[in-house]
Amino acid sequence: MNRKLVFASLFASASLIAGAANARPMTPEDVAKLESVGTIAVSPDGRRIAYTTASLPDVTSGEANGTTQQQLKLATGPEMARTFLPDDVSVGGVEFSPDGRMISFLWTKDGEKRAVWGIPVDGGAQRKLAEVDGVGVSSYAWSPDGSMIHMLTAAAEDTERASQNKAGFNAIVYEEEARLNRLFSARVGEEIDENPRAVTIPGYVSAFHVAPDGRMAVVESAPTPQIDDAYTSKRAHIIDLVTGEITRVVETPGKLGDIEISPDGRQLSMIAGVDVNDPADTTLHLVDVSTGQYRALNAGMPEAAVDAEWLADGRLAAVIHKGAQSALRLYNNDGSVAGEYPGGELILTAVEANGGTIAVEANAPRHPTELFTWNDGGFTRWTTHNPWLSEIDFGNQRTVTYTARDGQAVEGVLIEPVGGAPRGGAPLILNVHGGPEAHESNGWQTAYSKPGQVAAGEGYAVFLPNYRGSTGYGTAFSKQHQGRYTDPEFTDLVDAKRALVAEGIADPDRVGVTGGSYGGYATGWSATALSDEFVAGVMFVGISNQISKFGTTDIPYEMYNAHSLAWPWDDWQKMLEVSPIYHVDKANTPLLIMHGAEDPRVAPSQSYELYRSIKVRKPDVPVRLVLYPGEGHGNSRAAARYDYNLRMMDWFDTYLKTGDRDAEMPGPRPALAEGTVGTGSGED
Repeated sequence: MNRKLVFASLFASASLIAGAANARPMTPEDVAKLESVGTIAVSPDGRRIAYTTASLPDVTSGEANGTTQQQLKLATGPEMARTFLPDDVSVGGVEFSPDGRMISFLWTKDGEKRAVWGIPVDGGAQRKLAEVDGVGVSSYAWSPDGSMIHMLTAAAEDTERASQNKAGFNAIVYEEEARLNRLFSARVGEEIDENPRAVTIPGYVSAFHVAPDGRMAVVESAPTPQIDDAYTSKRAHIIDLVTGEITRVVETPGKLGDIEISPDGRQLSMIAGVDVNDPADTTLHLVDVSTGQYRALNAGMPEAAVDAEWLADGRLAAVIHKGAQSALRLYNNDGSVAGEYPGGELILTAVEANGGTIAVEANAPRHPTELFTWNDGGFTRWTTHNPWLSEIDFGNQRTVTYTARDGQAVEGVLIEPVGGAPRGGAPLILNVHGGPEAHESNGWQTAYSKPGQVAAGEGYAVFLPNYRGSTGYGTAFSKQHQGRYTDPEFTDLVDAKRALVAEGIADPDRVGVTGGSYGGYATGWSATALSDEFVAGVMFVGISNQISKFGTTDIPYEMYNAHSLAWPWDDWQKMLEVSPIYHVDKANTPLLIMHGAEDPRVAPSQSYELYRSIKVRKPDVPVRLVLYPGEGHGNSRAAARYDYNLRMMDWFDTYLKTGDRDAEMPGPRPALAEGTVGTGSGED
């Protein structure tokens, strides 16, 4: 069996190789205060870029708990950015007005409903530009001449239902009380338009895009608000904004992603699935607006289209991920390739353009997302957040390719322990992504649920495998897991372990697994069916029973189309045998299970089932279940994220670093940083 590692080229600059004189390991407290570039917008003349910085309250230093805040900033060149609004103004939907004189944004002021606001770029106070009485605005778009703002809002309040709720008659009829979004057009002037015009839109609209002529829009619509419909039935509708008439529906068969309208209004760029069974929207298409006909530009290629933006000259700029790396590709308006520019050490994630300026968001192994511009084949960095990262002693990071047992080449991202792996190998954490229709890139890989450089600073190696089912390698690769739960997708994990052991990076007796959602499924499987291979597991919002998961999830059709290709009743036994609960008799891996108490995607009952099965059937195996009230499919609040990070590392320190499966469980409460508690909730 060939297990030789093939190490991919590592793009690294001298500044990344050289360590700071006062280098120190990264900590969970550092993770809690990270900030990154959120959304970007380029001014019409290309001279300014408005952007937001996304960060959570730093609960480790005593800030009140809460969710992500986005602060508005304006940049006019490299390292020439300034904060544009007070710190307590958290905004969204940042755009420039068509004349470039104003930055517009969404803001909820002092308990009011969310509305569209604007602030002059040359100075002055912010003012409200448009709103819809009684409801908040979720997204908006300017008309090209700046005279109108089109707004997407929630349904009007049901006053009768509100009265019933207040009286205690608050029963919820599951999936039968859909409330559809609405679209309004408001005039922009010195006074607020108090009677914006309603525009009829089909089904449940989640996004819309206004054409350069201002007459036509593209709305993304599904039959209902159910997430399953968003995955399986969302389509692009071309609508006449004057008459409200739907003139065309683009009949794509699968998942639908980013849509953009060409400068002449004749074409759409559309990132979408190629068929109903395509696990992800990763193929770039061009659509003829007049006919609705579409054609794929990169179908079958071992890559994933991530984002696209039309340029004023009619070319299309697209962010392309090729395995764990990325590139900026330019297409001519006929779909031919005009040029391609590798990101090098950068992982490009989004592109925006205006006035001859192309801006991208990108991260790298040693920094989260920052703002860059592209010109003449090169990328120029405009922002530097988290300057304290210069203090961190980073573990070396690179891409690794190994050969799985059936001969398939599988790639992933390896973070070595700070200082390198010792003789005999380091404790290794396999960090398994969810989906599985997602992929890991050789960029920033540290977050509240991703051990990354925190683990590297504590002597661990971390490997993030792009196992079968991952995107970034073409649709055929992402379909390899379909109808075959656990094999080859999770045998790829065992083969990754063995390859890294053979290379001397990993200690064979100290390998653990963590991941969320489908990565949580991988963790549960590794702690039961593959327990002999893994000494510790941290499972997050994961699947333990494929039969009951079908009955409790909000994505049953997506589960069928993209993953199982079968219903549970087609073969009950087969579906049971690919469930971790079926293999608890083999469990000997200490397992920490964590879950959002209000998770609609993977019900918390999935964690209850595995916890109870292990607790009763294997009472000597360490297992703990932690629930996060108010959290869904992933933690959104600062305290819950920090708590998760502490628990994850504490569990691995107890069982994985020591290699002792029988070690005493850590205490039920993690040790919080001084000043964390007692500052108020700060919930929004």
